[in-house]
Amino acid sequence: MAGLVIFVALSVNFAIPRMMPGDPVEQQLAAVSAAGGQTGDMAEAARVMRAQLGLDYPLWYQYIIYLGNAGRFEFGVSIASYPQRVSEIVLAGLPWTIGLLGMATLVSFCCGTLLGAALAWPKAPATLKLLALPVVVLSAVPYFILGIVLMALLGILWPVLPVAGGFPFGLLLNADFATALAIAYHAVLPALSIVQASLGTWAVAMRGMVVSVLGEDYMMLAEAKGLPEWRIFLAYGVRNALLPQLTQLALKLGLMVSGAILVEVIFAYPGLGYRLYVAIAQNDVFVVQGIVLLLSVSIAVAMLVLDLVYPLIDPRVTAHGT
Repeated sequence: MAGLVIFVALSVNFAIPRMMPGDPVEQQLAAVSAAGGQTGDMAEAARVMRAQLGLDYPLWYQYIIYLGNAGRFEFGVSIASYPQRVSEIVLAGLPWTIGLLGMATLVSFCCGTLLGAALAWPKAPATLKLLALPVVVLSAVPYFILGIVLMALLGILWPVLPVAGGFPFGLLLNADFATALAIAYHAVLPALSIVQASLGTWAVAMRGMVVSVLGEDYMMLAEAKGLPEWRIFLAYGVRNALLPQLTQLALKLGLMVSGAILVEVIFAYPGLGYRLYVAIAQNDVFVVQGIVLLLSVSIAVAMLVLDLVYPLIDPRVTAHGT
């Protein structure tokens, strides 16, 4: 199934950029000409550039070449940033996206899952129940709206955090503590907006699932055996309600490659989401193909790994689906 999903994703990924309106080569040449960098016969320049990019072949032949190159994760050169290769653009943005969204997703998942389980637990402190309303409200607010609010409050009204970029202007990136601290400092606002918006979603979903397992026989048996409350909560309540959360986490981690696009655009964060946004705006077909394919493969791999891990988390689930 994972192989079939990847093949279908490859085919759709090839077709959609070529269905976008306009000729990407002519658009790029027109932009260069408007900036005063292109003179002469535009039609001839477009013909030469199409030949260099392999866009003058029939679609079926382009598709065969594309499949062969995709097997090597090679997508040629960027039309908008010629002659920079697509692989260089993807690799330049990938660490930023994994660092920001990977950490934000895992933090929000762990905190939101435990918070939601605690909200549903009958013996949880009464003061904890007061968090239910704010959590529900947060789950309904889009992360980019929170990003704008946080930018206005902590970046403009009280300028304590940077509002744009992934690192200070003029900083030479090195593998040292000072560089890591500067990058983490610039990631606080976008990460905080993602965590705050996702926390409520994880908590609300987990609360409903824990409520559904409270009346199960194994829960009553654990209480009758006199097991400690914390063990009943974690080993019997949280563990048995966790599978749907893990499915959603796998999808989130797969989608992580595309980035929280609007958050990265708002904060001008140099991740894959921002680069995908720029590539779509510039009709840069090959960059769009590279990033979207990486997204599709990541989702398929994440779901495959999740299917293999399921039986380890819950022994009732087996590889045969029984």
